[in-house]
Amino acid sequence: MPAAGAMHPAVRTNEACGCFPTGRHYPGIADRLARAALTVSGLASEVAPSAPWVSAPLAMIDFETTGLDPERDRILEVGIAVAEGGVVVERRGWLVQPGIPVPEQARAVHGITDEELARAPELEQVLPDIERMLAGRLPCAYNAPFDRAFLHAELRRTGYTPGPVVPPAFRPEVHWIDPLVWARELQRNERGFRLVDVCERLGVALRTAHRAAGDAEAALEVLLRLAPQMPRAYGELVRIQARYEALQDADAALRGRRG
Repeated sequence: MPAAGAMHPAVRTNEACGCFPTGRHYPGIADRLARAALTVSGLASEVAPSAPWVSAPLAMIDFETTGLDPERDRILEVGIAVAEGGVVVERRGWLVQPGIPVPEQARAVHGITDEELARAPELEQVLPDIERMLAGRLPCAYNAPFDRAFLHAELRRTGYTPGPVVPPAFRPEVHWIDPLVWARELQRNERGFRLVDVCERLGVALRTAHRAAGDAEAALEVLLRLAPQMPRAYGELVRIQARYEALQDADAALRGRRG
């Protein structure tokens, strides 16, 4: 999982109650927000836009890889943690043979060696198990663009054909829930937004950093702890996350131009 930087200052709203942080109620705002949620793009059809996302089935996905380029590098470890009704109920991890040597730079991050992977199955062999675990669940990832790009690149590369009901994570149009975006917003006065930093601030145990199953479970716990400060409705969550992510990306680009 790549490291993450800082974020931008943004205004938050409490979409669940129709109020703003001052507590002042704006008549009709809840109805307008509900209508706006119905037109949000990128929603998984399995969950209604107005439904509380935290109660929906969630799947936090994490990959360890041979590098940072999804078109050239490969997944070598998969971790998935699942929550039902706001409670973590399962986690699984798979080592997979990437078909290319593990570069020293990547090995220095996650510690996974070519020797460990020598007898591991190829990704195509474990994709049916991954598909079953993701079925019907909202996809989530810490720094979601990274994991989402790798999953879809590998699905294209392998030519994998899912079953008749394609998991939301496999569908290119579905947006993933990203606790990193929300940590940057909700903890904007803090420093450090690596998963280990946010876990430490929230009191979440991260026993095996940079191993996929451990990172997935910790990231899911982070998401659940941030949930009370996030929009309640699934459609609003996705809509506002997209806005925050765009602003954070713009701020990062501006900082880059300033050196």
